[in-house]
Amino acid sequence: MAISPFKFLQEVRSETAKVTWPTRRETTITTIMVFVMVALASIFFFAADQIIRYLVTLLLGVH
Repeated sequence: MAISPFKFLQEVRSETAKVTWPTRRETTITTIMVFVMVALASIFFFAADQIIRYLVTLLLGVH
């Protein structure tokens, strides 16, 4: 069952009209939260990496 390109574009436009787009404030808050979570995750993984490095060095006796 083939659909014409014109009909397809009409349906895409009607579906796009139904989308609820975020406000500028919602986008800004979400972006800030992403940066905060990235910073927290990087601090956590840095600390975990340093602890693991210390333990492996201690276990293997390498200086």
